[in-house]
Amino acid sequence: MDLMKIYNKLLSHFGIQYWWPAETKYEVVIGAIITQNISWKNVEKALNNLKNEDLIDEKRILKINTEKLKELIKPAGFYNIKAERLKNITKYIVDNYKTTDELAKTEKDTNILRNELLNIKGVGKETADSILLYALDRKIFVVDAYTRRIFSRYGIINKDMDYDEIRLIFEDNIIPSLNIYKEYHALIVELGKNYCKKKNPLCNTCPLNLYCRKLFNKFY
Repeated sequence: MDLMKIYNKLLSHFGIQYWWPAETKYEVVIGAIITQNISWKNVEKALNNLKNEDLIDEKRILKINTEKLKELIKPAGFYNIKAERLKNITKYIVDNYKTTDELAKTEKDTNILRNELLNIKGVGKETADSILLYALDRKIFVVDAYTRRIFSRYGIINKDMDYDEIRLIFEDNIIPSLNIYKEYHALIVELGKNYCKKKNPLCNTCPLNLYCRKLFNKFY
């Protein structure tokens, strides 16, 4: 199956998503950390709490009392762990680059930056790649649970494949454009939320129903 044809079909159906919603690069970093295992609506509540305290700032996040930080990001769930992870990644940014804006300017190879991020406690591949793509404007495809679900149903991937195997399938088969990488991931999320659901997928009205083998084989 042509992954670019799927992209164009999704883009035609959903339109441009303008994802990731953030006013600064550091806000993307915060969002990538606190969105783990939670809906974006809850992330927005936590981000608004931080904005109301003028805390979308690396140095202020490092200085704020951890208990206060936990309270502010509580709407995002798992706040004890996420507060620690947010402190960890912010310390990495400040210690090595001072700000996320300066981090984005580095000429380091993307793989080197990715390894640096993955060495931070609590930062996995999806989080690291989200930061690289949306905050640092590096061409790397983000794989999430929606990607595994949707494209395993199409028979393009096996849902148990290694993260980087899936990532490379996309990077090898779509136009290597920063905007397309960003838009494709956002469109996959929209499809997963609205049609290709974990339970009771809406196959008959899905914009990709003619492509999806699950519509015909009834595997679910």
